[in-house]
Amino acid sequence: MNRSPTAAPPEGPLSALSRFLGYFRWAFMPLGLLALITVGVHAAADTLDDRLLVVVDLADAAFDRLVGGFDLTAPLVDLLSLERRTTLARALALSWELAADVVLALPALGYHEEHAPPHHTWRATLARCLRRPTSMRWLRPLATALVAVAGACTVARLVQGTVYLSWRELLGEGAADGVARGLALAALVGLLWRLGGRAVLRNLQHADEASEAHARGFAQALAYGLPGSALVAPLALAAVLDASPLLSFLR
Repeated sequence: MNRSPTAAPPEGPLSALSRFLGYFRWAFMPLGLLALITVGVHAAADTLDDRLLVVVDLADAAFDRLVGGFDLTAPLVDLLSLERRTTLARALALSWELAADVVLALPALGYHEEHAPPHHTWRATLARCLRRPTSMRWLRPLATALVAVAGACTVARLVQGTVYLSWRELLGEGAADGVARGLALAALVGLLWRLGGRAVLRNLQHADEASEAHARGFAQALAYGLPGSALVAPLALAAVLDASPLLSFLR
C-alpha cells in the first residue's frame, strides 16, 4: 500500500523571519565585522588622547625653546595655547583612528558567506603564514584580534550599563547588577564567537593574498605592508592594555 509523504509542519513566524533575514546575511555580516573593528579602533584611540597631548606638549616646549632664543621669532612662543594643543592632540587621534579603520576595517567588506576554497581555510592560510612569514601576515590579524576584543568589551559595557540603570529600581541593585553582568558576558562571548573570529580570518585572508602577490624574498616580506602594520600596532597595544577590561565583567 502506497503511503503519502508526511506533510511538513507549517513554518512559524519566527522561522519565516529567520529565513527572510538569512537572505541578507551577505550584506549584514560584512557590516557587522566592519562595525566591530571600528568600535574597537575607536575605543583604543580614545585612550591615546592624553598620551598624544603629552607628545604635543613636549614638541611645543622644544619649539618654544628654539624660537625663544631669537628676538625675531620670540613672539611665536605663544603660538600654541593649551586649547590649541588639546585640539591638535584630538585631531591627531582622529586621523590615526581613521587611518587604522582603512587598514583593518575595510578588508572586512570583502567577507563572503560562501564556502571558502581550500586555500582560504584557517588551516591552509595559517600553514602559509608559518612557511612564508611576512610582517603583514602576522601583524594585521593580531591587531584585528586585539581591537575586536576591545570592540566587544565596549558593546558589553554598554549593555551592562543600560540594563543596570534600567532595571535597578525594578529588581534592586544586587539583582540588577547580576542580570546586567550576565547579559554583558553573553554579549561579549556572542560578539567574539559570531564576529570576532570571522574578522580575524578575513584580515588573515587579505594579508595572505597581498603577501602572495607582492612579497617576494626576505626584504619584501619584511617591508611590504609594514607602514600600515606599524600604524595599527600602537592602537592594538592600547586596545589590549586599556580598552579591554575583560575581568571587570567578573568582579
